[in-house]
Amino acid sequence: MDSPDLWAGLPTLEDPSAEDDTAPDVWEDPIPLTGRRERPAFPAHVFPAWVREFVAAVAEETQTPVDLAGSVALAVLATAAGGRSVVHVRGNWREPTNLYTVVALPPANRKSAVFALLTNPLYEAEKQLKTAMKPVIVEAEVTARLAKEAADKAAAKAASADGDKREQMVATAVGLAQTADTLTVPAEPVLLADDSTPETVTSLMAEQGGRLSVMSAEGGIFDIIAGRYSGAPNMEVFLKGHAGDRLRVNRQTRREYIDAPALTIGLAVQPEVLRDIGKVKGFEGRGLLARFLYSLPASTVGERKIVTESIPEETAATYAAKVVDLTLSLAGWTDPALIQLSPEADAALISYQKRVEPQLKARGGKLGHISNWAGKLAGATARMAALLHLAEHLGEGYAHPVPVATMRAAIELGEYYTAHALAVFDVMGADPVLSRARAALDVLRDNAGEDVSRRDVFTALSRSEVPTVADLEPALALLEDHGFLRTYQPERTGKRGRPPAPRLQVHPGIRQGGR
Repeated sequence: MDSPDLWAGLPTLEDPSAEDDTAPDVWEDPIPLTGRRERPAFPAHVFPAWVREFVAAVAEETQTPVDLAGSVALAVLATAAGGRSVVHVRGNWREPTNLYTVVALPPANRKSAVFALLTNPLYEAEKQLKTAMKPVIVEAEVTARLAKEAADKAAAKAASADGDKREQMVATAVGLAQTADTLTVPAEPVLLADDSTPETVTSLMAEQGGRLSVMSAEGGIFDIIAGRYSGAPNMEVFLKGHAGDRLRVNRQTRREYIDAPALTIGLAVQPEVLRDIGKVKGFEGRGLLARFLYSLPASTVGERKIVTESIPEETAATYAAKVVDLTLSLAGWTDPALIQLSPEADAALISYQKRVEPQLKARGGKLGHISNWAGKLAGATARMAALLHLAEHLGEGYAHPVPVATMRAAIELGEYYTAHALAVFDVMGADPVLSRARAALDVLRDNAGEDVSRRDVFTALSRSEVPTVADLEPALALLEDHGFLRTYQPERTGKRGRPPAPRLQVHPGIRQGGR
């Protein structure tokens, strides 16, 4: 237990030299602890016209936040280009063009409808790829079957041969078997998977040359990663699938090697899902949560128009045609198309990195408590710049360097996702000061009176949550800043000794459920 002397003489959170040494009686409504996070609207103007117009039209017809259609559109572009293109930033720094995006909205926000409208062209592109590949697959199947039959017949003849002919026939059988073994049947093209197990995702990626997209208007994939079926988190493919790190899995039945995995994830979930995944052991520590671009828009439910403008047919047709075109134009690339930055674009990204870097400081940095996420921001920005560039130039994006205007547009997206990430990680409890402030607020709510000492609050809190007095002070300052309490200096009761420790006057509405 801390000595009472620790609390005596502590500086007040307000000016101790103020003439009025008692807290005023008038209280304003407190500001919710998460109420000060600015969450800007999605900057849909950064897209090329054919994406921008469709995103705006979808948001209008469905009466949903433009953030939903905008983030899904980014995931659609990443599905089309992921695994088939990379952006060269500088030196040995290259980024794949796949992304992980997640939008959080309450129920009744028509997430499924928006997903269907944005992703339908991907299914059409997948259908066309399957149609084009079908004759190749049939030919390969027949060739492989005939080669296997020829090898088996040769082996049977060699087994029954005598004398000098046996050695020659064995050699022939071995050669035919080796030839048959080299013949593979291409897998049927698959671009998208629903909420699949890590094992299924790994197998599909191996079949598809490392490329796959998981798109869903639900959050079930998080439950699967957390171990719904296996009993333990299994996130290796989702970690390496984002970074492009070599993935090798040895199973009892087969081995799967993916030298350059490129997994895209596009999700729309309820806010409670984000709160729950923040509690899953290993998600944050292993860096899974740091790989997502988060969007937490305000719901439009209750303010929606009943009669809305339909999506113009030409706008929808243009969007569908260009998504299919981009997907098909890159589908045949075995070595990924290399997207270069112009010198001016690189300079803009460097300037952005210099602006972000000081914010990563653990102490005092705006992004210090989410440095795992923010540390990947520059890479994510480069990826988004490449995707915007490809959307502008479609199949010929590799022939033109990314201009500075496109990089600035990607930086604007980066700033949008940074603001929303701060709000989302607040929901997840990533900020220790905010988490401690909430815990202190619970103590104040349970307190019998409206006047309490710092020591009373500290004593009531868990040491695992608030280890020291110094850890409590920023939390109390935050509560005072939001209007939940006031610090005041009590009058001396005698002429000698130290002045009494400052005390806390609690907002009278807290015990009535104020938050």
